[in-house]
Amino acid sequence: MRAFVATVKLGTLSRAAEALYLSQPSVSLQLQALERELGVQLLQRSRRRINLTDAGEALYELARPLVEGWEHLDRDFQTKIKGLPSGRLTVAAGTSTIQYLLPDLVRRYRESFPDVQLQLANVTGKDGMALLRADEADFAVGSMLDVPNDIAWAPVYQYDPMLIMPLDHPLAAKENVLLDDLSPYGLILPPQRLSTYRLVDLVFQQRQVPYHVAIEVGGWEVIKEYVAMGLGISIVTGICITDADRQRLAVRNMRQYFPQRSYGVVMRKGKFLTQEARAFIDLIRPGLLTHRDYDESGHSER
Repeated sequence: MRAFVATVKLGTLSRAAEALYLSQPSVSLQLQALERELGVQLLQRSRRRINLTDAGEALYELARPLVEGWEHLDRDFQTKIKGLPSGRLTVAAGTSTIQYLLPDLVRRYRESFPDVQLQLANVTGKDGMALLRADEADFAVGSMLDVPNDIAWAPVYQYDPMLIMPLDHPLAAKENVLLDDLSPYGLILPPQRLSTYRLVDLVFQQRQVPYHVAIEVGGWEVIKEYVAMGLGISIVTGICITDADRQRLAVRNMRQYFPQRSYGVVMRKGKFLTQEARAFIDLIRPGLLTHRDYDESGHSER
């Protein structure tokens, strides 16, 4: 069963054999024995990659959490009898999440579980999904627009869209800024490949309001600095607005035009969650895992 799960997860017999410290013929024989025992074909073998049959997909969804649980059994047993999580935890997140949302959670986690080796993988949404599907991250924290079938998404925090501009900007004198008011002024936005740019563009297009982008640049801190210098205005997510920012920038809520952004926990359905992972998620929201979507299996979109 370990050979089967490793082969599906890694995609080839050679990679599975390397991960299990076995020869490739040994892995192949184990897979053939499993198929004979179950009386079904589990895998379709091609020159480049292994593909699952329908029966193989069903078995993989059942077997993967069992195999992962078995592999972590010794560590989890030691953790259980000692009463404190220890080991390793990898959380995938984007730059803004790591910078603005996670610091307090990380501080509290480190205070409670100092023996856990915590890794924060700074990734974009697409790369974060790849880490989850390859089991290189326990879960992710961030924002999602589209949720694939094999992913469970539990939103926790909501942030309003905010217009930021220099204190002496003409629009700073207006308490209620209209979308049309933004047209004469150049926007400073993240790169087009990111969801923030796409959302802003979608809103302007739907309302048929002209706009132009003066500067594309990554990173909320950089954008805020450029706005403060008078190089343009921007639409940002409220997660990045601090008390210090409100001292140097004019900030207006634009929720009447742009949607809120939700941030929460992202995980692969059927993922076996270690005690280290559960402890961190409980800090985000106690009882969040009582919702059982994360235990359901979903068709992989790898």
